[in-house]
Amino acid sequence: MKHIVGVKFKKEGKIYSFHAADLPLKKNDQVIVDTENGVAMGTVVTEVQLIPASKLPVNLKNITRKATEEDLKIREDNERLEQDARQHCLDRITERNLHMKLTEVECLFDKSKVIFYFTAENRVDFRDLVKDLVQKFKTRIELRQIGARQEARITKGLAICGREVCCASLLHNLDRVSVKMAKEQSMSLNPEKISGLCGRLMCCLAFEYDGYVDMKKNMPKCGKMIDCPEGRGKVIRQNVLQGEIAVELESGKEIIIHTSDL
Repeated sequence: MKHIVGVKFKKEGKIYSFHAADLPLKKNDQVIVDTENGVAMGTVVTEVQLIPASKLPVNLKNITRKATEEDLKIREDNERLEQDARQHCLDRITERNLHMKLTEVECLFDKSKVIFYFTAENRVDFRDLVKDLVQKFKTRIELRQIGARQEARITKGLAICGREVCCASLLHNLDRVSVKMAKEQSMSLNPEKISGLCGRLMCCLAFEYDGYVDMKKNMPKCGKMIDCPEGRGKVIRQNVLQGEIAVELESGKEIIIHTSDL
């Protein structure tokens, strides 16, 4: 058994598992960890849990220590560097007339690399831009192109439901979303109705899909002939959330039946 905690590096990012060892950690603690990209600072987002060795993730890494005052100052310096790098990059993009949109700048904790996230409709030749950035900041530079959904997660915003977009609030992973999920939930297939701020299918379709599938397990499908107290009829509509179906009887009459009465 090992003590495992979940750590986030960005508020809207994924949760990664780390070995807490004997450190007395609790939620919202700032910690220093080793990652594939080197040393990083993250936030503990789950309580310490005892997990059997057989269920531990592959290549599990340890938490090095709790963040110190010096570590917090380093993070503040990095945030200032990110702001400066963002403005400088925007200026160079404009000057070189590059067709790309800068979304976010991330400086690794040890300043070994600065990553510039951007979107673009077509392929962009940014070799000269990289040279400009290396000359200015004297460190490794990476320009990483991201998709529309990743951009929406970073920039955030209000969805058509009036709440903050799911990708930036409650979803840790951006799962695949398909039109089949919209059909299963009896959603309109009008692209304007089922698309999010990013222009792609809404994340909530995938988030709620399993729930709809589970609720519809014991519900007759549309088009199926069933026998009910009023007579034989065909299912013409489903109201999954209410647990009801609309049935058109052979007489032409339409009735509403709760699935528990079938």
